[in-house]
Amino acid sequence: MYEPNVVGDWHEYDEHAGLRVRVHCLEAAEPPRGRDEAAEGLTYFRIRVTIENRGERHLGVHLEDGQIDVRIGRDGEAAFIDWRNSQFIEGFDVYPLRRATAVMYAAGPEASLPQVDVQIQLRVEEEWTDRRLWTGGLGLQEATVGVHATTLRDGLALQVSNFLREQAEEGTA
Repeated sequence: MYEPNVVGDWHEYDEHAGLRVRVHCLEAAEPPRGRDEAAEGLTYFRIRVTIENRGERHLGVHLEDGQIDVRIGRDGEAAFIDWRNSQFIEGFDVYPLRRATAVMYAAGPEASLPQVDVQIQLRVEEEWTDRRLWTGGLGLQEATVGVHATTLRDGLALQVSNFLREQAEEGTA
């Protein structure tokens, strides 16, 4: 079992040398083209997903609507995804030392937003990568200064890791 990433962390893909991804900028934000009627009464937030190529050759990447899953709250309910306002990466060649960023708008009940999980599955050169998880929440700032940031990240990652380990142990009994 792998440990989940904390929002703001980079994840490097072993099967594609130099390719790394991070989910960051998890923040409350209104969509640029207006709210979707289906999100009435929900709180909007924005997520950025950046793909960076530190390798020696360009890689064709895809990060489209079906490759990002957002879950909120303790029960992991699906967030409302505003596809109309979101911007994805569709068949883009990321050259060495370059980046591409997707911006996604989602919404959910405000009480559920302190816990947000984002799962990403990239398609690189027509191959699917393994799914990877980032965990965070609104109100938990990735840029908190000093020891508090390290404690916050380590504490949240440890809690998520322990929870997943417990769930895996229950399933094997």
